[in-house]
Amino acid sequence: MIQMQIIEQPGAGLHAELVAAMRSGSLQTFFLKKRGKRVMHTTYSTPGWMKWTHEDGVMNCSILSPKKPGMEWKFFGAFLGRLADRFADEIHSINVQFPGEPPGPPKPAKKRKTRR
Repeated sequence: MIQMQIIEQPGAGLHAELVAAMRSGSLQTFFLKKRGKRVMHTTYSTPGWMKWTHEDGVMNCSILSPKKPGMEWKFFGAFLGRLADRFADEIHSINVQFPGEPPGPPKPAKKRKTRR
């Protein structure tokens, strides 16, 4: 999973503009499902999708790829590229987190075989 926060410029309305562009078809690379809560890529929809929420000018996004773990980067790269290309003036900053699996208990040391 890849998580990112997109912080809009004050008063930019980036989330509403992205939703309108996806619904109208002017942003042909991405489309919405689940009443606008899930963003899908037209060709990368098999590996995963992005869940997002919006509040007070901050979009919290989680990119998931349950069928093909480790392939989130494809969606992430495409979405980030599209933001930089068409919506850069409306973005203040983007924070990206790559949360990994929590570390498990340490593995016990293997016993060495001794020769006789």
